[in-house]
Amino acid sequence: MREHTNSARAKMVKQNSEKDFEQILFEAIDETLSNLGESVKTAIYFHLEALFKIKKQEIPYRLGDFSDALERIFGLGTRHLEISFMKNLHSKIGLVCKWPTWCKWVVPEVTFQEYVCLMKQKFEEAGANEEEIEVLMDAGEEQEQRI
Repeated sequence: MREHTNSARAKMVKQNSEKDFEQILFEAIDETLSNLGESVKTAIYFHLEALFKIKKQEIPYRLGDFSDALERIFGLGTRHLEISFMKNLHSKIGLVCKWPTWCKWVVPEVTFQEYVCLMKQKFEEAGANEEEIEVLMDAGEEQEQRI
């Protein structure tokens, strides 16, 4: 069973390595916004461009500005959106995350920008090696956990 999972994950990484990370990130964000409804997604993109001068194609390259704009639009609700972006990105690139065993009840606080930066680094490393992507959050003992 584990071998089948590793094989499927390696295949997903290989398929995704043909795509540019920024394109995959944009798709993850766009699909998440689509889940809110097409009219809501269109309104968000409109406000991002009109009020914050962020074109939708620029989002993967301007994550800090994007997060700030969402915070100004949605306030505390921004964190829920960012978590949804991260989950969608996670499913698109097929990551295995390891968390320290000493914090079974606590998930390390990672910002959206930090998460994306880490995933981009691991994605590029995996693309170069064509290996399974694995993210270690701590050098100590780890517990495998899906995001």
